[in-house]
Amino acid sequence: MANGFPLQNCRAVITGASSGLGAEFARQLAPAAAELVLVARRPDALEEVKRGLPAGKARIECCTADLSTEDGRTGLLRFLDDQGLRPNLLINNAGLGDYGGFATSAMEKSRLQIDLNITALTLLSHALIPRLGRPGGIVNISSLAGTLPMPDLAVYAASKAYVTSFSEALAVELAPKGVTVTCVCPGPTPTNFSKTARRPDGGDTDRSGQGLLRIPPSRVVAEALAALAAGRPCVFPGAGVTVAGTLFRLMPRPLMRWFLRRRFNKGKVQAD
Repeated sequence: MANGFPLQNCRAVITGASSGLGAEFARQLAPAAAELVLVARRPDALEEVKRGLPAGKARIECCTADLSTEDGRTGLLRFLDDQGLRPNLLINNAGLGDYGGFATSAMEKSRLQIDLNITALTLLSHALIPRLGRPGGIVNISSLAGTLPMPDLAVYAASKAYVTSFSEALAVELAPKGVTVTCVCPGPTPTNFSKTARRPDGGDTDRSGQGLLRIPPSRVVAEALAALAAGRPCVFPGAGVTVAGTLFRLMPRPLMRWFLRRRFNKGKVQAD
């Protein structure tokens, strides 16, 4: 296990900071941080989050950027340089999902999931690792969905499987260089994710069993920061999600496929 990352006086860049887990990371880090850079596409929402942060000594800056684009990522790096900001913690939280079958998906939304969930996270990490102060830290937000090939959430689940694998590899590579990497795999969490993942026709996904796993964003972030401070490479926040993640990763693949087919077909019958 790597040495943990000290949260006191951290200088953090938080992507997807305008709502949900990103805003919660900002709230929980604000009292101890020296600098916070809040990054998202909506400047009004960023400013609202900034106004609502608890009082502390942190310098707080808002950077408007669409990180799914090269211009957005370059703009963030330029912003850091222009403002004289030298982060030692990167929280890759920005992400997107899409409920429904892949064959009927809007190709632009599938592309956007890949651009944001995979490309932005990977390239931002590559760009900021040399800039991170030491000790440094990276928190990548994956998902319990990344442990399963999920019908009706295929691109999202696959993108999060990438995030988990990528993060665990980085944790090994970067530990000798003084950078702690923690991958966070939440289960169902009440954020704006479901709202943006729904399609224009209102299509949703099968939510059976989610009530047993649901925990609030505050607990997800608290467990994520505790794992980072302890140097843990991967965390499944909540006891139910921990058990589910372990079972899904140990489950034989034929049994997993049977389980997913059964759940998928049951959901289609209920929808009809």
